[in-house]
Amino acid sequence: MVAAGVVVVVIGELIRLWGVRHIGAVSRTRSDRLGPLVASGPFALVRNPLYVGNVALWAGFALSARLPWLAPLFVIILAFEYHAIVRWEERLLDARLGEQYRSYAVHVPRWIPHRINRGGRKERDSAENSAMRVFSWRETFYSERGTLVAIAVGFVLLWLKAHDSWFRLANAP
Repeated sequence: MVAAGVVVVVIGELIRLWGVRHIGAVSRTRSDRLGPLVASGPFALVRNPLYVGNVALWAGFALSARLPWLAPLFVIILAFEYHAIVRWEERLLDARLGEQYRSYAVHVPRWIPHRINRGGRKERDSAENSAMRVFSWRETFYSERGTLVAIAVGFVLLWLKAHDSWFRLANAP
């Protein structure tokens, strides 16, 4: 179960890294700052890949902690939280980007990728992403450093818990 949890965490973080590589630091803000519509990379498959990655991270940590019952609970809680956030973000994107966002939303599902319609995708990609840039891996890792540190700390804490002799030594009189 621990190995499966680690795999799910790694998959979640790989999704996040891929997404951050395409969206950049703009993903780290809740301000009025809004970059161009990102419809490349994982954003061509689902509209919210960073949130999908977050759900995988939390579920993976639950499995890694040998608490499998907690994984679906995390999924449910995050589904409610992200549903509210995404509705707000979609209204903002619709108001600011108009038809460009509405067209993207019609073709790209919110959460679960479906079969990619390759025929219309190339035209959309060239029209919508002409000004897009893919960020360097250095910029990507820099932007994602907080999540990477949190993952490392989480696994260190799980390792320490699994080796509870450390806890007994720390709590000895």
